[in-house]
Amino acid sequence: MLLSFSLVIAGFVLLIFGAGWLVDGASALAKKFNVSDLAVGLTVVAFGTSAPELVVNCIASNDGHSSIVLGNIIGSNLFNLFAILGIAGMITPIVVQHSTIWKEIPISLFALLLLFVFANESFFEGSASINRIEGIVLLVFFCLFLLYVIKQPKTDQPTTDSGIKEKSAPIIIALIAAGLAGLIYGGKLVVDNAIVLATAWGMSQKVIGLTIIAAGTSLPELVTSVVAAMKKKSDIAMGNVIGSNIFNIFLVLGMSSLINPIQYESNFNYDFYLLAIGTLMLFGGMFIGKKNQLDRWQAFMLFMIFGGYTTMLIMN
Repeated sequence: MLLSFSLVIAGFVLLIFGAGWLVDGASALAKKFNVSDLAVGLTVVAFGTSAPELVVNCIASNDGHSSIVLGNIIGSNLFNLFAILGIAGMITPIVVQHSTIWKEIPISLFALLLLFVFANESFFEGSASINRIEGIVLLVFFCLFLLYVIKQPKTDQPTTDSGIKEKSAPIIIALIAAGLAGLIYGGKLVVDNAIVLATAWGMSQKVIGLTIIAAGTSLPELVTSVVAAMKKKSDIAMGNVIGSNIFNIFLVLGMSSLINPIQYESNFNYDFYLLAIGTLMLFGGMFIGKKNQLDRWQAFMLFMIFGGYTTMLIMN
């Protein structure tokens, strides 16, 4: 028990350092190629911080743990939206670009609705599940999203001079590689040993997936967005969260369902509803208060909703 706790702490340390290296490398990459921070956040950073979900879910799917697969995806997206944006937004108001409001946030809502339909209506098999054909459809949408992001830098505003020092290509590659390695290995340390601790406390697979594993695999997003917020890199902070939510559904769940069809439990619908409401709240919040900005009071509301949801989940 003491060893597992110590390894969780070691995982946190790796996550913190990894997030710092990744943000620095990604920002330098954006400056070097005159690419927007938002595009980098939606691709390099989002993919890197979604890697723990991908690894954990592929393993869980291979072992037939559908509740952990679904719990991890839905729980991670809830954690991203409510906890991470809540914490980052309380550190500094997050300015949101026009394309994020009208394109990326609606895309994340579309991904959620598509998953909800696939989970509750079986089009290709008799049982309620996310089967391999539906997984292929999710992966096709992931490829379309990548094509959209590749074209996005042409219309997005390029990164402005914000004090970021020029770095050579080898240093940028080393920073991003070291950052991703720290995030992935740190996240694995936290998740593996948190499962040991949670199992000792008698928690169910669904609750473990929605809480311990979801929070553990979302720690890279948390630390990365917090570090980005502290460095006033709002586009990376927001792009990381929205991009990760899209990656989680289209890529991670798509890959997981290719390995094994994911059996769906209808009691996950309540968590779906909260995630949809939260996404709509984020969209609507862009027109309340200061336009195109997530204010501190809005971020505080998101964080409090997550706290209430987690408390109710554990108590029930």
